[in-house]
Amino acid sequence: MLRGKVALVTGAGRGIGREIALMMAAAGARVVVNDVGTAVTGEGRDLAPAAEVVAAINARGGEAIPNTDSVAEWAGAQRMVEAAIEAFGRIDCVVNNAGILRDRIFHKMDPDEWSAVIAVHLNGSFHVSRAAAPYFRDQNGGSFVHMTSTSGLVGNVGQANYAAAKLGIVGLSKSIALDMARFNVRSNCVSPFAWSRMIGEIPEGTPEQNARVERLKRMKPAQIAPLAVFLAGDRGAGVSGQIFAVRGNEIFLMSQHRPLRSIHRADGWTPEAIADHAMPALRPSFYPLDRSADVFSWDPV
Repeated sequence: MLRGKVALVTGAGRGIGREIALMMAAAGARVVVNDVGTAVTGEGRDLAPAAEVVAAINARGGEAIPNTDSVAEWAGAQRMVEAAIEAFGRIDCVVNNAGILRDRIFHKMDPDEWSAVIAVHLNGSFHVSRAAAPYFRDQNGGSFVHMTSTSGLVGNVGQANYAAAKLGIVGLSKSIALDMARFNVRSNCVSPFAWSRMIGEIPEGTPEQNARVERLKRMKPAQIAPLAVFLAGDRGAGVSGQIFAVRGNEIFLMSQHRPLRSIHRADGWTPEAIADHAMPALRPSFYPLDRSADVFSWDPV
């Protein structure tokens, strides 16, 4: 499906990114495996994860090169795209998968915890996408696959930084899809459910938490990869600006913001009229304060 294509996968040293890189190579793509090798919280540096994935791809007869630049740095994003061009002569797909977590309840979250997560997830997705965009434009084709999360799409406790970044990525993806459609460039989001070292940070203790963790352990990173491979290839033509979720063997098309209900008052509104008329009329359509686990409450299949 990807023969002749060149893909750049960020955060590809472990977990979901690793499985996407391996499957893309198996589908015929030449792959730039990007990973700085940090801890889940973003500290440290380890060159081994990217190198190990490259070795695995090459051992299976594929072609891959490692890259250890940070997506949080504009210059680093430029270098990883240039590495694809120098090694393979082109770039056809970017998978924005790199991420960190610094969870904290909102009223205790400090600016560094906010900024670090935004820098990797949201700024990183912009940096790498923007670095690849001129090449996509000039060759009249390309695909972006961005990892979002139901923490942003639905909600979660203690993840204001992560949720804001992941919902911001949705807006970024839609804007790219609109701006670059004339160049046959596609941009989509995938919200993955899978057990990984990031999800492994979920606390255990209560029966509900333990049950949730056990459900998550049944969902494998490799189950995310087929959709990413499809979206990267030519058979994904015509699929752009969409948000998908993958949960075990389930694939969801997620909703996007559209008007839900309206109310009209011919002589205009006052604050009192809003309190007396508008809010009572609209309240039955309010969304509850759901968390992701409330919406996806059944066992994965």
